[in-house]
Amino acid sequence: MPRIENSIVIAADPRQVFDITNDIERWSEIFNEYSKARVVSEERDGRWTEIVFELTNEEGATWRSWRILDHRELVAVAERRDPLFPFGFMHLRWTCTPDPAGTLMTWIQDFELDPEFTVPLETVLERMNLHTRENQAGIKQKIESGAVTARS
Repeated sequence: MPRIENSIVIAADPRQVFDITNDIERWSEIFNEYSKARVVSEERDGRWTEIVFELTNEEGATWRSWRILDHRELVAVAERRDPLFPFGFMHLRWTCTPDPAGTLMTWIQDFELDPEFTVPLETVLERMNLHTRENQAGIKQKIESGAVTARS
């Protein structure tokens, strides 16, 4: 199964980074590829939050995903649901761990491409790695500059 894994150190508290990066309704300002982000449902029960949401990219494609947040371990797991294409499966795991310089933010994406998708896997991996690194660098810049902060 193909995997993308990228990390970046952000000079901020892990809880702050976790809260900002999991504030789905703000993803259109935090990430560079989403024109719209809408929370469909959100349920919190102590340590856990389950979120169902829809994202729309700059090209106008919309899909639904779910996300489980572990507020104690600062881990988010997510899965793309409908439509899955161009994927047959897309599972994500984001972690925010303490680092001497602040937070080590790691994103792991395990996926399979739909057999009908014609872009070669090598090209997809290259694009996804580049895209993830650009997003992580953008988030780092926005958090460290104070352009985006956690909601109180």
